[in-house]
Amino acid sequence: MDELLSEWGLWGLFVSAFVSSTLLPGGSEALLLALAITETHASSLLLVVATAGNTLGGMTSWLIGRWLAHRYPLEDMSGHKYERAVLRVRRWGSPVLLLSWLPLVGDPLCVAAGWLKINPFWSMLMIALGKGGRYALLLWLAV
Repeated sequence: MDELLSEWGLWGLFVSAFVSSTLLPGGSEALLLALAITETHASSLLLVVATAGNTLGGMTSWLIGRWLAHRYPLEDMSGHKYERAVLRVRRWGSPVLLLSWLPLVGDPLCVAAGWLKINPFWSMLMIALGKGGRYALLLWLAV
């Protein structure tokens, strides 16, 4: 098992983090903790890989939001399932994306940021800080 985690663990962690950060269900935390406990890779490497995958997944949701903006203008959004997220992002801007790691709330925030055409650099930075902070806390608690 350790050999399998050593060989495929980082790729699995990246894919799991990416998928769990899109609108698809998933959970990368268990794999991150398994890799941390088995000590097959340095915690800093695990943090970078998980954060990169999760951030890219969040930016994929951001891109979905950009696409939605073309199909559904904001004026037609009354009653849409992302209406609350759009209102939060409109009020707080890119810093609200620090909460993109939250279950059920984070993905709609990323979509809403894309929908509102929030600067992609600042969006990615805030998403990375929020998601990286969560992974750092998990690793710190695991050790």
